[in-house]
Parts: sequence; structure tokens; C-alpha cells
Amino acid sequence: MKKLKNMEGEEEEDAAAAAAADDRPNNPFDALTEEIIHLILDRLGDDDPLAHKSFSLACKSFLSAESRHRRSLRPRCSDLLPLIPRRYPFISRLDLSLCPRVDDEALAALARSWSSTLRSVDLSRSRFFGHAGLSSLVANCAGLVEVDLSNATQLTDGAAKAIAEAKNLERLRMGRCKLITDMGVGCIAVGCRKLTLLCLKWCLRVSDLGVGLIAMKCADMRSLDLSYLPITEKSLQPVLKLRNLEELILEGCPGVHDDGLATLKESCPSLKVLNLSNCQNVSYVGLSSLTSEAQCLQQLILSYGSPVTADLGKSLHKFSGLQVVRLDACMVTCSGMKEMVNWSACLKELSLSKCVGVTDDCLSLLVQTQRELRKLDITCCRKITYASINSITSSCSSLCSLRMELCTLVSTDAYLLIGQRCQNLEELDLTDNDIDDEVLMSISRCSKLRILKLGICLKVTDDGLKHIGRHCLSLTELDLYRSMGITDASIAEIALGCPALEMINMAYNENVTDAALISLSKCPRLKALEIRGCPYVSSIGLSAIARGCRRLTLLDIKKCYNINDNGMLSLAQFSPNLRQINLSYCSVTDVGLLALASINCLQIMTILHVAGLTQSGLAAALLACRCLLKVKLHMSFKSSFPESLISYIEARGCVFQWRDKVRQSGR
Repeated sequence: MKKLKNMEGEEEEDAAAAAAADDRPNNPFDALTEEIIHLILDRLGDDDPLAHKSFSLACKSFLSAESRHRRSLRPRCSDLLPLIPRRYPFISRLDLSLCPRVDDEALAALARSWSSTLRSVDLSRSRFFGHAGLSSLVANCAGLVEVDLSNATQLTDGAAKAIAEAKNLERLRMGRCKLITDMGVGCIAVGCRKLTLLCLKWCLRVSDLGVGLIAMKCADMRSLDLSYLPITEKSLQPVLKLRNLEELILEGCPGVHDDGLATLKESCPSLKVLNLSNCQNVSYVGLSSLTSEAQCLQQLILSYGSPVTADLGKSLHKFSGLQVVRLDACMVTCSGMKEMVNWSACLKELSLSKCVGVTDDCLSLLVQTQRELRKLDITCCRKITYASINSITSSCSSLCSLRMELCTLVSTDAYLLIGQRCQNLEELDLTDNDIDDEVLMSISRCSKLRILKLGICLKVTDDGLKHIGRHCLSLTELDLYRSMGITDASIAEIALGCPALEMINMAYNENVTDAALISLSKCPRLKALEIRGCPYVSSIGLSAIARGCRRLTLLDIKKCYNINDNGMLSLAQFSPNLRQINLSYCSVTDVGLLALASINCLQIMTILHVAGLTQSGLAAALLACRCLLKVKLHMSFKSSFPESLISYIEARGCVFQWRDKVRQSGR
């Protein structure tokens, strides 16, 4: 009730502020028509909610126009749902992923409020609704075309039957709806004939029967995810007859194997994306059966599957349109890679992450024939050396993404070639490699870099990182995990030169202090900050982050021993978008935790070994934090909390994770 009153108060404040603006003489905004105002709002986009709020406070006409213009909405918590339709009457896309508790009554009320406009609903993080709420949703919103029910483990066939009444439904996601059976899926197949996308991932009670019904009834199907289902070739036969099917995901289907696939009499000619990852019983024999007519194939994902042999390589010669191939964690033979050299396809993306068997000779030959590669992942390819990097950089000058974490045999001078030859790079992962400041100076020529990962790069210092800050002005993500040669000075250069920064990881760096956080507070787009194990940062620096980085959503301050209640009070006041926090080992007391609990968006908390907390203070904070989805606590609290308290919080949609870790030593 308090939060409902708060929202009412916010609406009254917004209206009062807008009215005050209207009282100004010769208000220039009065000359703007609603059509012009809507064009301005279109340019603002949906990625910055603060911009929309500021716009609506300009005057009453802007407040009213913004309310009528908004079509997409993501409420911060369940308690606000009853008041939202009054403020925003024309919502077509409703994202409830921040609302863990949405019961049947709430869902029915929303459906009645937006009956003529609602087209899409995301309930993937919500619980407590069932067939009654879904029946109301479908009955009131005849124009519904998209519903996401992923992770709704409570739903049964009754809910599926309710969804089946949505005759215009085109996209339905039901991943992890583990209680729904063939009967429920059959109802959907009969009722939702317009489906073009269906995800049944981890729906473990759905078998060949249900999948077969979908294939026979939903002729317009374009994307079908059957991952981890207990299905066989019996259901794949009708699936492959779907004339419009473009994407088929069969990840982790143990019942799909060569012998069964060999019995298939036809394949799908329209297929563009095929995912057979984690299907270790499928070799080139089964793959050939599935793709015998798939001349349009563009993406093939075989990660964690059978070895890449010469026969597999030969079976893919005919796919001239192939653009993306992912073979992560497969055993790659030299003969298999040599056959890949003979492909007629012009690949845009190749992933060989964790592939045992990748050597300099094979990789060099391959990249020399695939000069149009845009993305290459060679993470943990531990046999490659300078020769591979030389071939990659000289052959694939258009690379925009290169991931090469833990390529331990690559020498330092090889990395210099990246900056000299691949200056279109937007993503570069050099985690745990032998690089130094000279390498960073070379990489700084890649002025388009947006993502740079330098975790566990022990030779990197301020001298090298300063070049990144001065030349890579588009940087949005920087990982400096355990790169302990970095200090406040280079972080200041990054903050000054990279104002678009959204994520930075400086975990376990004893050289980082409050000065670094004060510098980063000048990056208004910062969303994720990881500073665990930085013992010399305090609430002073965290308060600066809270004031300057209003979009902050993720914060890891584990083992930041000098962060106390003052930091939590600043977060409570200035970080309304915070969703996840780890404050283990911090010097926070009941006062700080209760303040933190006032943040409406907060969904995930990890609170281990916080000595300043009491049982009653922690209980009060958990009760106040109504939108929690997950909280990680020490096992000692489980026995001290009343069972009724735990049950009550779980009934609101929160999952407790109890840990019995021994407290680690101090600094």
C-alpha cells in the first residue's frame, strides 16, 4: 500500500511540476502540435527512461502526450501494476520481467485495461498466475500475437488449453514449462494455427506426439525450439515437411541419433538455421539426412557434439550459403579442418572455442580461404602460436570480433599484429594472455572497439591502458579482472575518454581506490560495476557512483570492507534501477540494508558474512524488498528464521539459496 501511495505521489508531483512549467508566461511549448511531440518522443527511443521522464516534466501537454504516446512498458515491480493503466492507456507491449508476483487477478485487470491495444506480454520472470489469468488475458485481448511463458514451472495443461484460445497468436515461448504434456501442446496446435515461433525447450513431458501435432497443424511455423525434449526421428518426419521452417533447434536431444535420422525420407528445403549442439549421437550421417535438401542453410551449430572429421567436412561442401559455423568444444581433426578449406561457402562467423585439435597449419589454411570472416572465436585453442595470429590478421582484415582467451602459446609480438592489421575490431577478448603495454598501444589503433577484455593480464599497466582511453572512444565494456598493474590514473583516462562506458570489471585490484570510482561517476551510461576484492574503495567512491551513474543495474562490492551504510543510503537515494547486488563481507548494518530494500527494482541479493547484520534486521529487509527473485544467505540464518517467514517470502516469488561457506580471512 505504501508503494501504491508513493506512485500516486509521484504522479501528483509530475503533474504539479508540469503545471508549474505551464504557468510560465509565453510558454514556447504551447505552439507544438501533438503530432510534432510524438515525433520528438520517437527520436528519444526506449533505452533511456530518464529522458522520457524529463520530457514529460516540461509541461502538462508533454506529460499528457508522453502518456498517450507510450506503447512499450516495463514496470519496476508488481505493486505498481494497478495504477499503471491509468497513466498509460495505449500499451501494446508489456514486459513484466521485473514483476516476480503476477497473480490471476492482476493479469486479468491488465488485460481488461488494455483489451484493444495489447499485442505482446512477457511473463518469463513472473509467477503465481495460472489458467484463470491466462484465460482472462486471451479472452480480453483478441489482438494478442506474442506471449512469453518461459520458466513458468507451475503451469499445467489447463494453462496451455487457455492459451490455445488465442487464435491470432504468432509467437509463443514456453521454455521450462515442465508440467505441460502432449495434451496441452496438442490443444495449442489445434487452437493457434497462426504460430510462426514456438519454444518448448526443457518441456520434458512433451514427446513425439505433441511435436508431431504442432508440425501437422501449424503450417506457418518458421522457428521451432525442441531442445532437451525426449523426442526421436518419429516427430522430425512431420517437422521436416514444414515448408516455411527456417530455424530448427534440437540442442541436447538424446533420442536423436544417426540410425533414426537415416530413416528420414526428406528434409526441409527452407531451413536456414540448424542447431544440433550437445547431440553427441549425431555424426555426419545424421546431419546429411537432416540437411539433404536444405540448400538455404546459413547457420550450423554443432557445439559439444561429435568429432569434426573429414567426412563431416565433405558433407558440408554443398552449402554455398553457409555463413555461421559453431563447433565449440568439439574434437577437431586435421583432416576435418582441411576439408573445411574446400568449402564453397563464404563464412562470416566461425567459432572453435575449446576445440581440441586446432593447430597452426590447419587454422592458417582455413582463414586464408575465409577472408570475409567477421567473427572468430579461438578461445582455449592452446596449440596455436604466432603463425596462426599472423595468418588471421593478414587474411581477415575485416574482423569485427576476435575472442582468444587463454591461447597460452601465442607470443607477445603476435598481438602487435592485431592493432596493425585489424583496425575494424569492435570486440577483442585477450583474457589470461601474455600481453603488455606495447600490445595495448598497438590495439589502441582499433578505434571502433566497444568490448575489450584484459582479465588476468598481469603485465598490463597504466601506461598501456591510457592509450585505450585516449583512442578507443566508443568503448562500452572493459574487463580488467585481476589485472593488478592498473591504478586510479588509467581508470581516470578511461572515464574521460570513454563516456559511453556501460560495464567495467576491476575485481581484485588493490591499487584501485575511491579516486577511480569518482572518475567513473562521470560515465552516466554505466550499468554494471564489479569491484569485489578492492579493499581500498569506500562509501565515498560508491556514493559518487550512485549520484553520477543513475542507470546502474548490477553492483558487486564483495570484500569491499570499507563500504558501509553510507554507501547503501546513497544507492537507495540515487540508484532506482539497481537489480542485482553482492555485498558479502561489507561493513553494512541493518540500517543500510533496510535502506537498500527500498529500491523497487532490486531482484537478486547475495549477503554472506556481513557481520553488522542482525537476524531481525535481515528479516525486516527481506520483508521490505518485495520484488526479490533470489537471495543468497548463510545457512546459519535458515535455522534462526521462523519457518513462516521463509514460507511467506517464498510465496512472493523469491528463491532462497543457502550457503555454508566458512568466512574467509580479512584483507
